[in-house]
Amino acid sequence: MSTTAVAELDVTPTAAKERSAFGDGFARMDQAQKIKLGLGALALLAIALAFFFMGRQPEWRVLYANLGDKDGGAIVAQLSQMNVPYKHAEGGQAIMVPADKVHDTRLRLASQGLPKGSVTGFELMEANRFGMTQFQERLTFQRGLEGELTRSIQSLSSVQSARIHLALPNQNGFFREQQKPSASVLLTLHPGRTLDRAQVAGIVHLVASSVPEMNPKAVSIVDDAGNLLSSPPDGQAQGADTQKLQYVQQLEQLYTRRIMEMLEPLVGRNNVKAQVSAEVDFSQVESTSEQHRPNQGPDTAATVRSQQTVEDGSGPRAQPSGVPGAVSNQPPATGTAPINGAAAPVGVASGQQAGGQGGSSRRESVVNYEVDKTVKVVRESSGQVRRLSAAVVINHRTTVDKAGKETSAPIPPQQLEQMTALVRETIGFNKDRGDSVNVVNAAFNVEKTSEVDAGAWWQQADNQELMRSLAWPLGMVGLGLLVLMGMVRPGLKLMKTPASRRLDTTPVQPLNAVLNESPERPGLPMPSNEVTAEAQRLADAKRLALENPAAVANIVKGWVNGEAPA
Repeated sequence: MSTTAVAELDVTPTAAKERSAFGDGFARMDQAQKIKLGLGALALLAIALAFFFMGRQPEWRVLYANLGDKDGGAIVAQLSQMNVPYKHAEGGQAIMVPADKVHDTRLRLASQGLPKGSVTGFELMEANRFGMTQFQERLTFQRGLEGELTRSIQSLSSVQSARIHLALPNQNGFFREQQKPSASVLLTLHPGRTLDRAQVAGIVHLVASSVPEMNPKAVSIVDDAGNLLSSPPDGQAQGADTQKLQYVQQLEQLYTRRIMEMLEPLVGRNNVKAQVSAEVDFSQVESTSEQHRPNQGPDTAATVRSQQTVEDGSGPRAQPSGVPGAVSNQPPATGTAPINGAAAPVGVASGQQAGGQGGSSRRESVVNYEVDKTVKVVRESSGQVRRLSAAVVINHRTTVDKAGKETSAPIPPQQLEQMTALVRETIGFNKDRGDSVNVVNAAFNVEKTSEVDAGAWWQQADNQELMRSLAWPLGMVGLGLLVLMGMVRPGLKLMKTPASRRLDTTPVQPLNAVLNESPERPGLPMPSNEVTAEAQRLADAKRLALENPAAVANIVKGWVNGEAPA
């Protein structure tokens, strides 16, 4: 009678085995190990959430900048009601919101009239209420005009803010008693920017042209430091005139640039330094002269302008005298006055003796001649150059030999004199004016510019910025790895049992088996009945050893002694 071996096999699924293994491992852990494992899991969860929210952090953009305190407070209160996140930047002068909400927030705030702005123009006239008096209406118009002018001035690139005060007197019916309007402008400029004379004059004319009957001289412009930018009412500048100083600087720079452009092609770039000093006369001189020229001769005699002759005679007619005859009965001839020589008595004919009896006569003559007169008015223009002084330094000439060694040598005196002549011609040298030119040849003290050591890679600004940007993510990753390796991984090792240990600790199931005379071993190969040659020789050797052990011993002894077998 044959019997069959029966065995109970474990057919539990692998996932269930692993769950039971983790459960058994967690149950075997003590309280401290369980707490440590739980804290590690919570830390990993917190790090994962931090990474998630960091990746979703919005990019901030400027919503409004340069706001007043009133507008800034109103906008912040409205953003809080709208549940829009915001933060301050640039010292509180700018409000920043997430980049994806900038345009939507601006439109929503604009619908509510924000920001109102500190400058209001003629929109004040739109809020006229019923019952407004004439004074209130005039005051509102003045405020609106000031606001419009402020907006126009603030549109200039150099002006940061402006404030305007208009003085508009009341007009009455008496023209002589009317007062002229005036204006005052306070400007706050951007740091590092200035207004030149033309820009200040433009602001003055802008304000004067916007108000009727306003004279440009009645507009005063002051900066935030209290400096008067516009010209005083009397038209005379107080102290140093900025425009004059700028003219002198421009003139000196012009002459310096001419010298550099002339000498640099000869000595090379960065081998010449020049400085020009100019004395400029800005005084205005006006002279008037009157000249009279006398008569130089008969040919150049003055022209007769007018002539007046007066003759007066009284008394009886003169009786004829002398020898009776035709000649004595003739009246006296008219007297003549030659240009040169003594004149005949008035009223006495030529050749007639004076002292006629019984009569008198008088004759006056007035002649006016043209007199030469020259009136000359000379007005000298301002900004004339009184004196120029030029100082020029030229570096030694540098030569390179065949070996590549640099040597410096002074410039020959003849060539230096030629350069001096060029400088004189360049600036328009005038000896009578007192100009001076000094050209010196000297070796420049050039500092050797060694390459700036950028330091180690971690000291460079770009790398430091990169490290600062990566510090938070890398720190979080390192913290996560530390928590994982120090807290979570040991707990998982305790919970997870290796496969070899699972086999050792698996309870042995009893085997109920009955073996017969010829037991069968499933899974093992059946023995083969074929005998090989080697197995046959081995079997013969065993049989020989059993049957004749002495012969086998002699054979082994011969092998040991090195003798050939018999």
